[in-house]
Amino acid sequence: MILDTFRSQILFARSYTIRILDKIPESLWFQMPQPAVTHVAWQVGHLAMAQYRLGVERIRGIKPEDASIISDEFIGLFRIQTVPQAESQIYPSPSEIRKVFDAVHQLVLSEIPTYASVDLTQPPVTPHSICKTKSDILVWCSHHEFLHAGQIGLLRRLFGEAPIW
Repeated sequence: MILDTFRSQILFARSYTIRILDKIPESLWFQMPQPAVTHVAWQVGHLAMAQYRLGVERIRGIKPEDASIISDEFIGLFRIQTVPQAESQIYPSPSEIRKVFDAVHQLVLSEIPTYASVDLTQPPVTPHSICKTKSDILVWCSHHEFLHAGQIGLLRRLFGEAPIW
């Protein structure tokens, strides 16, 4: 079943990301190697925001109870077009970011089986710049995670750490 494929791709991407993330101490999450363009905290927060918007919002729409998992403020801090800032005090702590990251992931995984009744050939609930169907959105969900896992891995290397295989 296609939903099982989407689910397994999302799980695989997350396990790869966590493998890298677990090797970066929280004390480095806000460091920005020069030239400063991003930090681990923004990357992880962005992944949480994006997985929610891709795996939930664009497939079934927003529900009021979603706010208990990810707030509008959190989404605003990490959405596309935001510029990562070195001032850690403007962001939630690494443990708070990780909590949202993990909770959104569980939400997406729990929602996927409910999509069996959804016509995945339809456009997403909210438009996306490159994905034209709900099926495209679910594929992009795992690919987007790998893209940012690569950036997290690069940051880790810039911190002087060996690659993780």
